[in-house]
Amino acid sequence: MNRDPPRKADSGAAARLRTASGDLLAQARRQIEEPSANHATAVHEFRKAMKRWRALLRLYEPLLGAEAEQLRVEARDLARELTGSRDARSALDALADLVETPLSERTLATIRARLESIGTTAEAATLTDALRDRMRDALDHAATAAMGWRLDAVGFAAIADGLAASYARARRAIPKDWASAAAEELHTLRQRVVVHRYQMELAVPLWPKIGRAWVGEAQKLRERLGHHQDLAVLRDFTAPRQPLAPWRSRLVPLIEGRQAEHAAKAARIARRLFAEKPKAFRARLMNLWESRH
Repeated sequence: MNRDPPRKADSGAAARLRTASGDLLAQARRQIEEPSANHATAVHEFRKAMKRWRALLRLYEPLLGAEAEQLRVEARDLARELTGSRDARSALDALADLVETPLSERTLATIRARLESIGTTAEAATLTDALRDRMRDALDHAATAAMGWRLDAVGFAAIADGLAASYARARRAIPKDWASAAAEELHTLRQRVVVHRYQMELAVPLWPKIGRAWVGEAQKLRERLGHHQDLAVLRDFTAPRQPLAPWRSRLVPLIEGRQAEHAAKAARIARRLFAEKPKAFRARLMNLWESRH
C-alpha cells in the first residue's frame, strides 16, 4: 500500500481512534455489568462489541505491533468461549428463516423447544461468574493498554492503509463460483466483511451520505452471509445422533434451497461493494480526507 503522508494536517484521526476505542470497551463492559440482561442478550451483545473491538485492533496492528495483536487474540478467544451458547440461537434464527416448510406447526414447535432448551442450558453453563471475571480482566487490560497508546502521530494515511488492507482481504475471500462455495468459505468471507464493515464506520464522517450507504451495503452482505451460516449451524443439528436428526430428510433440502438464495443475493451485493481495486479504494479515501481538512 502507498504510505505517502497526506498533504494537509490530519490530527483529527487520532481523536477518532481514541473515541472509538473508549466507546467499544464501555459497550462491552455494560453487557457484563447489566443485571437485568438475560444470558442470551448478554452473550449476543458482548460478542457484537468484541467483533467491533477486534476490527479496530486489526486496524491498529501495523501501528502498534504485538500489543494490539495480543489484545485481538485475547478478545477472539473470549468470544469463542461463548460460541457454543450461541449455536442454538443461530439455529432458531435459521428455522425462522425457512419461510415455507412442509413441517406441521406441531413439529416446528417441537424443534423450537429442543433448540431453546439446548440454548438455555448452554448459556447457563457458559456465562459463569468465573468467565464474567475473566471478561472484566480482559477489558481492564484493554482499557489500560488503550490509555497508553501514542496515537497523536498517527495520520490518516496510516488509517487509510488499514482500511484498504481489510477491504483487499475481504475482496480476496470472494468465491469465484458462489454456487459451489462451501459454507466454510462463505463463513470466512463473512468474518472479513464484518471487519471491513466496522472499520468503515470510522470513514463515515468523511463521506456522510455515501459512507452510510456503504456501511449499509456491507451490513446487508454480512446479514446474507450470516443467514447462510445460521442455516449451516441448523444443518449440523440434523446430523446423525444430533438433536434434530429425526427431521434431517425434510430439513436439509429446505436448508440447501434457502442457502442458495442467500448466496445468490450476497454475490450481487459483493460485486457492487468490492468492484473497485484496493489501490483505487485507498486513493478515494485519501482524496475525501484531504478535501475536508
